[in-house]
Amino acid sequence: MTDFPIWLTASGGILALMILIGALVIWKTLKEKKSGYPLADERTQKINGKAGYYAMFIGQYFILAYLLVTLVGREFFGMPEIEAGYPMIAALLASALSFVVLRWYLGRKGEP
Repeated sequence: MTDFPIWLTASGGILALMILIGALVIWKTLKEKKSGYPLADERTQKINGKAGYYAMFIGQYFILAYLLVTLVGREFFGMPEIEAGYPMIAALLASALSFVVLRWYLGRKGEP
């Protein structure tokens, strides 16, 4: 039992979570289509567009800040290089979470 790699369990859990979220999204979409209401009206499309626009820039600025900190830290302070996986995951999370928060905020705020 000690030879069983932990990454295999984590990968299986992540895959199961992705399948569950995908199934829920498809189920919700099909349910809304059957109800007869439009999936996205003009206001929702405008809010999603504006939130996506700002989230893209937040993600880009996050990556630029990370690159600048890494460059300055390595050149001037002798910090070791970090593997590319964790910063890219952090950049993806920053971009995705900023989109969700901005979409929620712009939806509550009123007319965009």
